[in-house]
Amino acid sequence: MPHRDQRTNRLLSLLSDDDYERLRPHLSKVVLEYKKSLYEASRPIEHVYFPIDGVASLVITTAEGASTEVGTIGSEGLVGLPVCLGDREAPSSSVYVQVPGTGLQMDAGIFRRELDRSLTLNLTMLRYAHAFFNQVAQSAACAHLHRVEQRCCRWLLMTRDRMPSDDFLLTQEFLGMMLGVRRTTVTEVMGSLQKAGLIRYRRGHVSILEPEALRQRACECYEISKLEFDRLLGDTPLAPRADKSNRLLSAIG
Repeated sequence: MPHRDQRTNRLLSLLSDDDYERLRPHLSKVVLEYKKSLYEASRPIEHVYFPIDGVASLVITTAEGASTEVGTIGSEGLVGLPVCLGDREAPSSSVYVQVPGTGLQMDAGIFRRELDRSLTLNLTMLRYAHAFFNQVAQSAACAHLHRVEQRCCRWLLMTRDRMPSDDFLLTQEFLGMMLGVRRTTVTEVMGSLQKAGLIRYRRGHVSILEPEALRQRACECYEISKLEFDRLLGDTPLAPRADKSNRLLSAIG
């Protein structure tokens, strides 16, 4: 497993050396394949995942079988938040990989025990939980208040932020679920963005050509969510603090 200077998941990069070294022997690298189930509704969560690249989606499925994405998890976060909050399952939500990549997997029971051992580890995960639930709330408001094209630009930028390059797999099925629209609408919106020279889209692959232009077309929800993650988590993998433990403890007061 990677040492501190090789971590590529934001949450892992935020941990003190002591916290990370206790987790490191239990982390194993896994391939996150498209549509892979990371946990399912009302079933025990056996593992938590720290994505390195790729995107996982928190999905709600109705009794009629309709599904919608309500949250996005990538290299900034953790799949398995119910474990951090003391639960063993999620009664109404599932998590699936929507953009393939890689991640680090850990047994959920061991992770829970490490959370109970370390106040600083627990606080870091709670701060991430706060940022993630703010993202979910912002997404709910966005779905009601903003145009489809604005929301599509937002999701494209969010996915780009979680990937190692500007070219990635993004199917119409995933976009339709994210945006809550039909495939025909996805085709129209992506065609418009491609015609404007902002993206290239072919056979489920997206290339971001003009990220700044996408930002201008996106709604304010993209910047709000991004700033909220930075406010609550502070560091990035490229600029970690040297005294994480002391600062986290001082935040508790």
